[in-house]
Amino acid sequence: MLSVEDLRSGYGRIEALHGVSIDVAAGEIVSLLGANGAGKTTLLRAISGVQPISGGRIRFEGRELDGLPAHRRVALGIAQVPEGRQVFAPLSVEDNLKLGAWTRRDASLAAELAMMYELFPLLAARRHASAGMLSGGEQQMLAISRALMAKPRLLLLDEPSMGLAPMLVEQILDTVRRLKQTGLTVLLVEQNARAALAVADRGYVVETGRIVASGRAVELLANERVQAAYLGV
Repeated sequence: MLSVEDLRSGYGRIEALHGVSIDVAAGEIVSLLGANGAGKTTLLRAISGVQPISGGRIRFEGRELDGLPAHRRVALGIAQVPEGRQVFAPLSVEDNLKLGAWTRRDASLAAELAMMYELFPLLAARRHASAGMLSGGEQQMLAISRALMAKPRLLLLDEPSMGLAPMLVEQILDTVRRLKQTGLTVLLVEQNARAALAVADRGYVVETGRIVASGRAVELLANERVQAAYLGV
């Protein structure tokens, strides 16, 4: 579904990605592991089109994405849940969800709204509340639901556990498992390596803008370098 080849990107004169290559097959959950500043978020932003690239190529379902603006990529089936949630704080929960479907031109959104409220019942109870009044966990649920309203086939999920209590982290990652069962493909950035690999099929380890290890999730869990650097073993 997604092919990234020799990707380079940066900020001014600072190159953050040095020839990164990854693949994501349809129906997979693939995790990107690495420390802060490794380049994980830059990679997601480059795929979604909000971060310019200086080299390499990105293909989605065989189509070149180079030069395609972010909103066109959403219409193709790519949606990103940004790090830090970035909900529209003054707007209601329901208006945030409707904005997630902005690029769509199909039938009524009522059925999709109902599905989001079924996925996250806490949002149903707060549908008329301002998004800025929600807890961190509720905002994360809203950010995921807002992305899903675009009906993506590939979900880019950036640090969903950031700042959340362990119980909420498990709830969010359980939701990711359920989304996979619906056929959704997920590229997951997560500092909690153990939790990320517990839900992933495969993973890549990113260090200073380069891929330094990759493999099936069970293989990475058993990798001594990964254990020492990210699993506290």
